[in-house]
Amino acid sequence: MSLLRGKVVVITGASSGIGKTAARLLASQGAQLVIGARRVERLEALASDIRAEGGTVAVQQLDVTDLEQMQEFLNTAQSRFGRVDAVINNAGVMPLSPLESLKIEEWNRMIDVNIRGVLHGIAAGLPIMKKQGFGHFINIASIGAYEVSPTAAVYCATKYAVRAISEGLRLETAGQGIRVTLVSPGVTESELAESITDNEAREVMKEYRRIALPATAIARAIMYALEQPDIVDVSELVVKPVI
Repeated sequence: MSLLRGKVVVITGASSGIGKTAARLLASQGAQLVIGARRVERLEALASDIRAEGGTVAVQQLDVTDLEQMQEFLNTAQSRFGRVDAVINNAGVMPLSPLESLKIEEWNRMIDVNIRGVLHGIAAGLPIMKKQGFGHFINIASIGAYEVSPTAAVYCATKYAVRAISEGLRLETAGQGIRVTLVSPGVTESELAESITDNEAREVMKEYRRIALPATAIARAIMYALEQPDIVDVSELVVKPVI
């Protein structure tokens, strides 16, 4: 029997890429899902596929930059399934550009989604987990949480922040039955690069993404962390393609 059977898992940014692939994999292993993203029509199509294969899933439109929506998202999971075993803070954006391009609106969008979105997931999930005495946060960062490259200064800054927030959360919840895992993907097939509007950054990214992992590789890393016994905290997973 799968170790995930019956676990209640919520996933942000589940309409594409890593979030969508993780939802399919976890549902196939018996996890009960609540999936959220802004593009609700994509969520509904994913949920239809999952249910056709015997999985259990609820759908909710979600903008992670809105704290009230995030709280409603987590409350939906708790009210429908009675608990929340794991929150996967996956939603993210990556409109890269050189700093001198001064794409300030894009900087702010990355800060709002990549940092504030994770904080909102923690703010909504932590009270539930503390009350029930268990839970697991899985925060999706990037290899950009460990190194900075040209055109990616702000993006990397947001992922460094996710790494710091994850470590702080782990330290502050020690002994409370709450686990925290940081999953940092290397280059992975996704729609992230489609948000790049800067021509220089787009060309750099085309070369950078010549060798990319399938999203299933990251989904399996997430599943690995979730499957561990309650006494095991998988703190960090860095998953990169073989070059």
